Amino acid sequence: MAPGTTDTPATPAPTASDRTPLAGTVALVTGASSGIGAATAWALARAGCALALVARRADRLRDLTAALTEQAGGPAAAFTADLGDPDQPRQAVARTVERFGRLDVLVNSAGYAARGAVDEADPADWDRMIDLNLKAVLRMSHAALPHLLRAARTGPRGVADLVTVSSVAGRVPRKNNGVYSATKHAVGTFSEALRQEVTGRGVRVGLVEPGLTVTEMTAGGRITSSDGMPEDAWLHAEDIARSIAFMVTQPARVALNEIMVRPTAQER
Repeated sequence: MAPGTTDTPATPAPTASDRTPLAGTVALVTGASSGIGAATAWALARAGCALALVARRADRLRDLTAALTEQAGGPAAAFTADLGDPDQPRQAVARTVERFGRLDVLVNSAGYAARGAVDEADPADWDRMIDLNLKAVLRMSHAALPHLLRAARTGPRGVADLVTVSSVAGRVPRKNNGVYSATKHAVGTFSEALRQEVTGRGVRVGLVEPGLTVTEMTAGGRITSSDGMPEDAWLHAEDIARSIAFMVTQPARVALNEIMVRPTAQER
């Protein structure tokens, strides 16, 4: 060895499995017609996943499915569903497994937000938030678990993933946002309890908690920054998708159970 050098091993060149760590797996993404769900579909497709895309808007799903198939090269299928309906989460999972034969990753991204003071709110908005932000997560998780447990037991990765997109609002409640925050807080406690139940059987349960993010759900003033942070400083959907992809592509021995992602300028 020449003087002044160290015996540092060379960094190995990336392999095909490094570039597509989810090759041979199937992911189901809810809320996939726009925003974080659509961005997550792209991120997982680039990682090698076959994709089942679930949302209410059939035209959006068809366009996304066609684009993913053409540009990312992997198989994708669109399943139109309103996950606020008690039966449709189970049906979405069943159609996914029927189409692809397995399920390795579930991403609960569908959601709904409506701001307003309690005494001025429309209780119908509360019902919609509870149905989509909480009940749909419970039902999707319940329907998917047998397949995720099977994938962890028999699949090549030795692990499966269940990820729910929550919100910083689940940790930091603010006025005029009480019911939305309540649903996201409930999702967090459910996820931790479920993690304890299934982590020993190879299913990783993760929670991704975005701060202020530019999506259709936040457009038009439906969600505003309490500290006046300009929208051009908010996160983009792709920022959250990268966090989800990072979570589910860890080695089987690594479980990232929570990732909170705030804009740099967001204080609370």
